[in-house]
Amino acid sequence: MAQAGVYGRRLGRPLQLAEAPSLITRSLRSAELAVTETRNDNPVRDLSGSLPADDAYLLSLKFRDYPDCECWERGRCVIKSDIRSGATYLYDLKRDPRYVIDKPFHSIFFYLPRSALDDIARQAGAPRIDELAYQPGIGHDDAIVRHLGASLLEALRRPEETNQLFIDHMMLAFTAHVTQTYGGLRSITAPTRGGLAAWQARQACERLEADLGGKIPLKQIAAEFGFSVSHFSRAFRISTGLPPHQWLLRQRVTAAKQLMAVRDLSLSEIAISAGFANQSHFTRVFSAVIGVSPAVWRRETHRPTKGES
Repeated sequence: MAQAGVYGRRLGRPLQLAEAPSLITRSLRSAELAVTETRNDNPVRDLSGSLPADDAYLLSLKFRDYPDCECWERGRCVIKSDIRSGATYLYDLKRDPRYVIDKPFHSIFFYLPRSALDDIARQAGAPRIDELAYQPGIGHDDAIVRHLGASLLEALRRPEETNQLFIDHMMLAFTAHVTQTYGGLRSITAPTRGGLAAWQARQACERLEADLGGKIPLKQIAAEFGFSVSHFSRAFRISTGLPPHQWLLRQRVTAAKQLMAVRDLSLSEIAISAGFANQSHFTRVFSAVIGVSPAVWRRETHRPTKGES
């Protein structure tokens, strides 16, 4: 199926980029959400190309200052402003946003289509959002976007270590934040306060545990219980104390502990069997959760295997 949204190569080409890595999710009912890294340390001076017209927004988190940025909309310059590292900027793809590329830049862009805004409003029992509030070239000091962006930047750089549940969770949190902060979303229905029923929690945990690699989309698991992704994620966290992707990481660590009792298995074999991308990924996650590396934990808990380090 051909790509429809403005992310990845469709975003990178107008910005003079040969590569524009992206992560994609369909965690909402009909919306395709994505985040793309854009970086060019040696640009050729030119006006950026036109992005495909779309009833959608791009929200960008900047990682580098860009002084005296010349911003264009609908074929004319609308403002010159200093773009600041750490700030968040919005772009309306219906207005043909462009800018003069004449300095190195580094950003990530979140692709947010109209259908995502409609889905969030519907799930919240709120009126449809008309437009997001923004002004061309005006940045926002948004700590939540900075936090989400930093986490997703690491995921973009290590895609083989990033499970789909994590992407779904982060992009859902991003969309909910944007609709509230820039769209004025206010729910008119009481939020769900209860967790999953005991049988639902048990089946949800079994479903997640059966796929330690985290390849099953959160949307699919939520649909099996007749829930929206946001409802399921909130209820799952109430029932288990953790969001689905973090709960799954803990299960991987538990599985790895059990496998480390098998003396003839190497740490690299254990890493793959427990759903980690590789031994390095396994070591990072295990050390963060347990407080010591897998090798140290194994040595202290079990008799050392010959040749194990």
